[in-house]
Amino acid sequence: MVGAAKRERDRQPIIVPAVLALGRSRWIAWRYPNGADMDFPDVLSRLALALGIGLLIGLERGWRTREAEAGSRAAGIRTFAISGLLGSTAGAIATASGGVASVGGGILLAVAFATYAAVITTFCRDENRADQTFSATTAVAAILTFALGAYSAVGDIRIATAAGVATAGVLAAREELHGWVKKLTWPELRSGLVLLAMTFVALPVVPDEPIGPLGGVNPREVWLIAIALAGVSFVGYATVKYYGASRGVLLAAVTGGLVSSTAVTISSARRAAAGEGSPRLLAAGVALASAVMFLRVAAIIIVLNPGLLVLAGPALGGASIIAIGFAAIGATGRGRDTGEQSDTRFLNPFGFWMVVGFAAFLAVIIVFGRIVGESFGATGAIIGAAAVGLADVDSVTVSMTRLTPEPLGAESTAFAILAAVASNTVGKIAIGAMVGRGRFAVLIAAMALACLIAGVAALAATLVLARS
Repeated sequence: MVGAAKRERDRQPIIVPAVLALGRSRWIAWRYPNGADMDFPDVLSRLALALGIGLLIGLERGWRTREAEAGSRAAGIRTFAISGLLGSTAGAIATASGGVASVGGGILLAVAFATYAAVITTFCRDENRADQTFSATTAVAAILTFALGAYSAVGDIRIATAAGVATAGVLAAREELHGWVKKLTWPELRSGLVLLAMTFVALPVVPDEPIGPLGGVNPREVWLIAIALAGVSFVGYATVKYYGASRGVLLAAVTGGLVSSTAVTISSARRAAAGEGSPRLLAAGVALASAVMFLRVAAIIIVLNPGLLVLAGPALGGASIIAIGFAAIGATGRGRDTGEQSDTRFLNPFGFWMVVGFAAFLAVIIVFGRIVGESFGATGAIIGAAAVGLADVDSVTVSMTRLTPEPLGAESTAFAILAAVASNTVGKIAIGAMVGRGRFAVLIAAMALACLIAGVAALAATLVLARS
């Protein structure tokens, strides 16, 4: 009796409420011990969901042809709604026939899909001929509606709902998408594809283990640096193109500074050398990215080891104030290159071999700093932090905050972090001189030296007060 009662309870559906953002309706997702078993409430809710998906997609299609004469279109809101319902019905019948994975259910659903696709394609072809147009959008949207209706009957209703809403959104964004494609240049498309390939194709297969002696080089870390450099450069290109010179450069600097101020400096120096913008404005962007870097380091310290902020905070604050002031003067001033500002035009989002080469160089610097830091105690930690800081200040800040109070004291840890920040700032002078050259290099050197002086002065005053 107990076993029979347990089996009877197991047959009862486990109700999982799931509110779906489609109209005002609420659907209930049911889970059964046997996936092929479906009772009336479940079938009804899934049919209703498929009908809603068809109505949503059909609403967009119908709106576009709302001024067309009745009977002159192959598919409107009613046809799409029925298409979704038809697909769900076919899916329900296939499930009742043993499931879509079975031979009978799979064949039934495949025949229904092929038949529907043939019918709707024929009507859309005749419509194109009558209108003397060439478009497969309506036919593809209708076939997808049928497929989503079928999936809503046999699959996860959340995925079906999300796909239906996404389909309607893409169809509704026709003008925006077409306008964007018209404005897209080949270098932009090529660079975007390269960046996507670097991130989603190459990165997953790049080894994540150190290669070489003395701790070696982690290829994945090198590739991540290259992605950061390329990404920051691409963002800068896009913001300047769509927001104009002044706002674009500064907005890109703030965004890029959240990732890597070094990447912003390299990108700006390359563009200054290529004559793609005002050196003054590009230098202002580097200053703003540097200010973001100073504040970012302070934020990491606050989160991981707030006690270090007593020593490091004033220096970081003083340097950030100078950098922000320099950026404000550069962005709003009226220098001799003000007339160039309106002609700022970036020609290429980024150069692939340039970012890979810089990434490899910075990786070598990181390895050198790691070796020095692990070999010479507290002094070595400061020297190593300064070396690594040329490429990555955040990693130094995070690692150093974990070394206090042992094996490093609070003062040594703060010095190591500030040494990394200082070397990163000095590195900007070198980048400006070697890559940007000219007036850009002079402006970057002036900004960096002013930040260093302000930081050193604030640190000295802090130490005097702390030891008095």
